Amino acid sequence: QVRLVETGGGLVQAGASLDLSCTTSERTFSRGVMGWFRQAPGKEREFVAAIRWRDGTTNYTDSVKGRFKISRDYAKNTVDLRMNRLTPEDTGVYYCAASSDWRLVRAPIEYEQWGQGTQVTVSS
Repeated sequence: QVRLVETGGGLVQAGASLDLSCTTSERTFSRGVMGWFRQAPGKEREFVAAIRWRDGTTNYTDSVKGRFKISRDYAKNTVDLRMNRLTPEDTGVYYCAASSDWRLVRAPIEYEQWGQGTQVTVSS
């Protein structure tokens, strides 16, 4: 079973940047997709960004387009999320997830493996 470990969360002020990293124990889903999701208190888990391992194609939810960047290091089995111009609405627990689907899927149910999550808090 693939293990996913997120690092890099924290407390920042609005307008700041933060980097999250997800380390995978192995690239089991070599033809699949890695995604970042977030969940705010009292809300559903929502899709943030995804990247295909094989060719690096990416997909973002509208609210983070132009501010967040997802990337992967194929050799190190890591997937990073660079978050710029953070707002309080970006606050939540951020999860890394792995899907065997080659499409850039957005639904949490499409992802088979999940990390434990890392807290991101943006103060106004």
